[in-house]
Amino acid sequence: MTNRLAQSQSLYLRKHAENPIDWWPWCDEAIATARATHRPIFLSIGYSSCHWCTVMEGEAFSDGAIADYMNEHFLPIKVDREERPDIDSIYMQTLQMMTGQGGWPLNVFLSPDDLLPFYGGTYFPLEPRYGRPGFFQVLQAIRNFFDTETEKLSTVKEKILAQLQQVSRLQASGSLEDSQLRQGLDYSAGILSSRDTGPSFPMIPYALAALRGDRLSGDDTEYDARELCYQRGLSLALGGIYDHVAGGFHRYTVDATWTVPHFEKMLYDNGQIVEYLADLWAAGLQEPAFEQAIAGTVDWLKREMLAEPGFFYAAQDADSFVTPEQVEPEEGAFYVWSYEELAQFLAPDDLDALESQPFTISPPGNFEGQNVLQRLTPGALLPAAKTALGKLFTVRYGAPPEQVSRFAPARDRQDATQTAWPGRIPPVTDTKMIAAWNSLMISGLARAAAVFQQPDYLTLASQTAQFILDHQWVGDRFHRLNYEGQAAVLAQSEDYALFIKALIDVHQGAIALDPTAAPSWLERAIAVQAEFDEFLWSIELGGYYNTDARNDLVVRERSFEDNATPSANGIAIANLMRLFLLTENLDYLDRAEQGLTAFAPAMVQAPRACPTLFAALDWFRNPTLVRTQPELIPALAAAYHPTTIYQVAPHLPEGAVGMVCQGLSCKAPASDVQMLLDQLQQIERRSP
Repeated sequence: MTNRLAQSQSLYLRKHAENPIDWWPWCDEAIATARATHRPIFLSIGYSSCHWCTVMEGEAFSDGAIADYMNEHFLPIKVDREERPDIDSIYMQTLQMMTGQGGWPLNVFLSPDDLLPFYGGTYFPLEPRYGRPGFFQVLQAIRNFFDTETEKLSTVKEKILAQLQQVSRLQASGSLEDSQLRQGLDYSAGILSSRDTGPSFPMIPYALAALRGDRLSGDDTEYDARELCYQRGLSLALGGIYDHVAGGFHRYTVDATWTVPHFEKMLYDNGQIVEYLADLWAAGLQEPAFEQAIAGTVDWLKREMLAEPGFFYAAQDADSFVTPEQVEPEEGAFYVWSYEELAQFLAPDDLDALESQPFTISPPGNFEGQNVLQRLTPGALLPAAKTALGKLFTVRYGAPPEQVSRFAPARDRQDATQTAWPGRIPPVTDTKMIAAWNSLMISGLARAAAVFQQPDYLTLASQTAQFILDHQWVGDRFHRLNYEGQAAVLAQSEDYALFIKALIDVHQGAIALDPTAAPSWLERAIAVQAEFDEFLWSIELGGYYNTDARNDLVVRERSFEDNATPSANGIAIANLMRLFLLTENLDYLDRAEQGLTAFAPAMVQAPRACPTLFAALDWFRNPTLVRTQPELIPALAAAYHPTTIYQVAPHLPEGAVGMVCQGLSCKAPASDVQMLLDQLQQIERRSP
């Protein structure tokens, strides 16, 4: 017997289709039903590759007694945060207001009349443990509070609403001082320098901002941003967060040593990390492991994440089955190795090669008796170690790497357990297309294509961008998702901002590899920007709203903070500056200034929260256009010039090789390459 979620396109929602809980999707009918029956709404938000979401689905949400009580006393709604990041953003904010922390599964209780939350949490165990009450106890207490404490209920909701409105109605308050750019970028370096004992996250928006700040640093700078950025690159490329056997990056590690990952692989992480490692290489930090990790990630993308129509899947689960008979999957089973397995599958010389590289391998292991492979030293991967990793790949996939160009996804648990896999049973892949996440991957590939002069990377980026252009418009509106060829859900600000950035990045990658080409990517970016401006720009406040105005949202947010993905408004403002440089349209410059003015209070009061806005401020303070001969662009684009964009100039002054323009003025025509580079360096190294 299934519930309403069985008909959902979302893999995450369908995972709950056999729960005894009478789940509703988020919709007008569900809200109207809650109001008509005067039942508080239990809103549960998660995503398909979330480990603790999977745990709670198998425990509390599968319990008959809990389901009976829930169905009688609450209106349960399940939301996929990847479908509706607008709903997730609002209620994650409220959870952080109520508890001081957040995470997924995100479980909040809403008053049906106004959809305001009055209690929330993340994972609730079936029985009391981990210092948390059992979920049945929580439900009983919440319903009692809702029925008997109406005055307190109103007070809690009023406080939450006031805080939400205060953030969403952030008022512009003057411009930012030049010194604040350097201070803001320094904050990002400080984030990278912290040595906590808890989990380790990539935090790429901070790493990219810190790398920008290196060129502006002076003798009084507290942090060595260049070294911190290099070390973050090493942690990513050498650590257990990277899949050394088959490529691709996991979400984060559960420790401070970058050893044991939370094993899900998210497309958005991989796109950002590829761009970051390419930028490190461009900046002169040419560690072989960076190039190897990018190449391995591209191989993984093409093999496991690339749909036939030309887009990338969203994510792969952390958990997988060891045998088809298992009831529940195990975390990391697809990726880890017991020492006995390594000794069984590898010849002594192979095992010695891995231990000599060195990788972290031991009989006790480093994760529940198993081994997560982590490199301990940088440098090129030794041929013998590469051979040994290839043999482990063969065990995992059933054939050597050169014979596995495509590996079909396990689309759900049934697919995973009933398919005769040639090697290990793979984790489930969420096969939906998310425009924002694909855009991050397009940008990473386009940047790596320019830096490493890899046409294959650009081809992959271009075909994905073209898929989005061809398939994600319904009528005159851009759409966020694609399920089996069907566009769904209106695009939100992150989809617009990141796709416009991706189109500009592909444009720049194209002229870096073939400066004589005449791609239409820039024209398409301009068209998408016009739509973005029409529907989501706030004329009153400045900046972009997350979504269209909707009756089912408590507030209409203009998000400025960076999370696992970069701030949509930060990316959008940088896009406006790049479009201004390429088109000389002053409307883009004016709008970028309005956006920065709108978020200036947040940048002053909470600089740690918004590194991508400081990257946008860098573009605003140091906007640089290089018009030059086609043959010079590949070398320029392969270097690190973070606020520079390139344009082929068919007509230059006599005797000039190029012109460097900063904002509304240009320097003297450069008579040779060295003069052009000196002019660029003069702009980049000026004290902010």
